[in-house]
Amino acid sequence: MNLEPKDVSEDFSSSKIYLNNASISLMPTQSIEAMKEFLLSYNSKGPDSLESEPFVAEKLKNTRKIISKIINCQPDEIVLTQSTTDGINFVANGLAFNSSSNIIIRGMSHEHHANFYPWLRLKNKLEIKNLSIDENGFFNFNEFNKFLDSNTKLVSLSHALYNTGAILPIEKIGKILDNKIPFFLDSAQTVGCSGNFDVKNLKCNFMSFNGSKWLCGPMGTGLFYCDRKSSELLEPLSIGGESAMMYDDSNLAFKDLPEKFQTGFRNYVGIVGLESSANYLYKYGLENIRKKNIHLSNILREELSKNDKITLFGPNDPKERTSIISFTLDGYESQTVVEKLEKQDIVLAVREIFDRKIIRASPHFFNTESEILQVIDAIKKL
Repeated sequence: MNLEPKDVSEDFSSSKIYLNNASISLMPTQSIEAMKEFLLSYNSKGPDSLESEPFVAEKLKNTRKIISKIINCQPDEIVLTQSTTDGINFVANGLAFNSSSNIIIRGMSHEHHANFYPWLRLKNKLEIKNLSIDENGFFNFNEFNKFLDSNTKLVSLSHALYNTGAILPIEKIGKILDNKIPFFLDSAQTVGCSGNFDVKNLKCNFMSFNGSKWLCGPMGTGLFYCDRKSSELLEPLSIGGESAMMYDDSNLAFKDLPEKFQTGFRNYVGIVGLESSANYLYKYGLENIRKKNIHLSNILREELSKNDKITLFGPNDPKERTSIISFTLDGYESQTVVEKLEKQDIVLAVREIFDRKIIRASPHFFNTESEILQVIDAIKKL
């Protein structure tokens, strides 16, 4: 029997039809309550008391534990950050490059700014090799193989694209590189929405994602995966008492993972919310989330395709995309469409594919078929 994953919309409180989860997702009510409970307890214990230290340490430990289950790694390979961007900059500014070095990226301005600008900043220090792409954002493997040489110091790719929703063939890249060339992955658009996840099969050295998109955590929470052996390749961006220690009167040594990259982290309440949300998703089932997301996005894409005034972007095959559905409406600026819909309590987003502004819908597993049909009806009436 092929049963649809259960409806959990009542666990997510919103007065609007919220379809902007590829940006910031709604949080389950239980996570908001967990954050409130933590703040009350932390304040009661005394934020800088002997009792508070193990209390906080346990919360951080539990968050690493559930995230490590979700992506299949060791808990100490999870560094707590405040955003996907933090992790990207760990790699861009922590790897050793020289004037003969080159890095491989994809699509240039077709890429999300967070996974483009940090590399573009290095253009005067090394060669940036840019993979040409097709209309959906996919690249050619022949060109990729030609780009690889003895001076390639890093390959940086997004797992899925924020604008078209295309899921890139990352496993194939991992097999080609085979841990011989450092591989960074921006997985902000896949962890929490793309089904069961195994970072070891992807064979990336580093991976960055955040808690406030598909993991349904609060803003200001991010995760940086660093393979144990690969941590030796990175020089930390900052140093402090949490990340280093003095072993004689004048010499310092960095601590082991995850502390090496985590000096000054203080968003304890955010991590508590993230832990609660991650546990919620894990219990619901990552494959169930993927199934629900694709079911909703397929309805939306199919109905929009019937409108002659709508141009759709991204892969038709649901196996090649996330739940992101991007489109334009003839006769309207994309910003105008988003503004008109929000006045009807429907939240979408304006994004871009190169210089073209598009409308992006990104349903998540707490959305319902009824909501999708209401959105379709509202667009028809514009």
